[in-house]
Amino acid sequence: MPALSGPSLAYVLSGFGVGLLVGMTGVGGGSLMTPLLVLLFGIHPATAVGTDLFFAAVTKTAGTLVHGLSGTVRWAIVGRLACGSIPATGLTLLGLSSLDVKGPALETLTTVVLAGALLLTAGSLIFRQTLVAVYAARVGELGPGSTAILTSVVGALLGVLVSTSSIGAGAIGVTALLLLYPRLPTSQIVGSDIAHAVPLTLLAGAGHWVIGSIDGSLLGFLLMGSLPGIVLGSRGATWVSDRVLRLALAATLIVVAAKLLF
Repeated sequence: MPALSGPSLAYVLSGFGVGLLVGMTGVGGGSLMTPLLVLLFGIHPATAVGTDLFFAAVTKTAGTLVHGLSGTVRWAIVGRLACGSIPATGLTLLGLSSLDVKGPALETLTTVVLAGALLLTAGSLIFRQTLVAVYAARVGELGPGSTAILTSVVGALLGVLVSTSSIGAGAIGVTALLLLYPRLPTSQIVGSDIAHAVPLTLLAGAGHWVIGSIDGSLLGFLLMGSLPGIVLGSRGATWVSDRVLRLALAATLIVVAAKLLF
């Protein structure tokens, strides 16, 4: 890895800041890191997405180990999500490979999907409790068969979103699982979502590596800062009100989405 210079030090500090917020809020780093790379550092959107996917795979693996040892991963749910996400990711990557990795078409597609995913994430942060309450009152708990099918459908949607924008396997996935599995403790919902994100981001990241949209040096610098940031953020999760953090983060994501589009 190259020695730390001005730009590389900025990447390390950015990784630390994102890791700190991820540790404190539990929101996936993609919704924070990818827009930061695009807007602040001028990284091509496709390269930002591809690099962030491997960044997410490493951080999610650490999270899965913690949740796995705590017994808060429902592997049946992970399998159902993967049944949808793995083939959807493969098909999405096949479509992306037909585009010029540095061309305007892929840049526009990535930017639009990224902005849309940011808005969905912000909406899930702001309206999650309302959505869960309305869904419970109007739909209620579905049967096992319907729940299994819809879980795979959610996985497929996440596969498309994550492969194109690196966002989805966080606030969006957790919100969908809360609707489908209302009886499960939140810790098991979060643990299952994180565990599913590992094969999803690894596969999507590998696909981006093949099509040439990964910056290995950038990835190393981001991880250098993010891993201690996540540890510190997780320990200090009670420093600031969770509601305040989530609302502030949602407002930030909306502003970022607007800057990407306009």
